[in-house]
Amino acid sequence: MKKVMLMAVAILFSAATVFAANVPNGKMSADTTKKAKPAKVQYTCTMHPEVLSDKPGKCPKCGMTLVKKSPAKKKPAAMKM
Repeated sequence: MKKVMLMAVAILFSAATVFAANVPNGKMSADTTKKAKPAKVQYTCTMHPEVLSDKPGKCPKCGMTLVKKSPAKKKPAAMKM
């Protein structure tokens, strides 16, 4: 019975230590205090992706309407086994 109680206390102490380590101490890290800058919007031609503009308009090469350029999707990191 004493071994069971000792193990239970040890597990509770370990769990409390893990959770206490994750509690913020009131100080904010540098990356959380900075405000995120809004992404710069760029417009591009669907036929000529090398044409970039900061404002909507027409493509100088073909005259098509420029569309908002979507941000490139990041590929997930390869899993190591």
